[in-house]
Amino acid sequence: MSEGLAYFKEVYDEVPGWVQKMHDYSPRVLDHYTGIRGEIMQDGALSRKEKDVLVASMNAARLYPRSMVYHTKGAIDYGCPVPELIEYFLVAYLYGGSKSLKLSLEAIAYAMELKGVMVKQPSKTPETIEGVMQTIREWMNGEDIHFIEEIFSLIETGDEQKVEEKILTDGNVSTKLKHLNMVGNYITELKGQEAQGWMEKAREAGASEAELADVGYICILTAGIPTWFEMSDSLKLNK
Repeated sequence: MSEGLAYFKEVYDEVPGWVQKMHDYSPRVLDHYTGIRGEIMQDGALSRKEKDVLVASMNAARLYPRSMVYHTKGAIDYGCPVPELIEYFLVAYLYGGSKSLKLSLEAIAYAMELKGVMVKQPSKTPETIEGVMQTIREWMNGEDIHFIEEIFSLIETGDEQKVEEKILTDGNVSTKLKHLNMVGNYITELKGQEAQGWMEKAREAGASEAELADVGYICILTAGIPTWFEMSDSLKLNK
C-alpha cells in the first residue's frame, strides 16, 4: 500500500473511494495532496482537534455533509466531547440557519456512535428547528448541556440578536474559536469581504494572525485554493 493510501486508511479506518481513485489515476498527485494535508492538519497555532471540529462545522454551515462527517470523526478521535461539537454546530446555525443545524444531526449521531452510544433515530427527519432541538435533547439525555439549553431557549423566543450574542459567548467552546469558525464559514463560500468583519472580531476576541492563517489553511483543504485568496486579502503580513 502506498504512503498516501496508508495515511488515509489510518485517518478514516478505510481508504475512501475518492482517495483510491486519485491514487489510481495519479499516485504522485495523491502523495502531494497527502503531504499538504498532513502538514496543515498537524498541531499548530490551532490544535488538530480544533482544526477537525472547525472544518466539520464549516461544512455544516455550507451544507456539505461528506466533509462534515469525515472531520467529525477526526474531532472525536482527537478528544472533542459531543456537547462541544454541538456548540460548534450552533455556530454553523448562525450562518446557515435551520438547514445547517438539521444537517448536523447526521454528524451528531455519528459522533455518539463513535463514543459507543447508539442513538434512536426519529421516525421522520425533523423539519422544524424545534424538532431538531428536541432530537438533540433526547440524544444528550444525561449529558451536561446547560449552555446549549440556554441557546435553545433563546432560539424559541425568536430574538435573533440575543441568539447570536449567546452563541458567540464563552461556553464549552471559547468565543475566540467561535469567531474563527464564523470566519471560516464565510471564507469557504468565497465571501472574503463579509469575512473581513469577522476577522476583526476574532482578533478582538484574542485570535492571533497565526490562528487566522490556520483557518485559511484548513479552508484550502475543504474548499480549495481560492479560499486562500479570499483569506489573504485581510490577513496581515507576517513580519
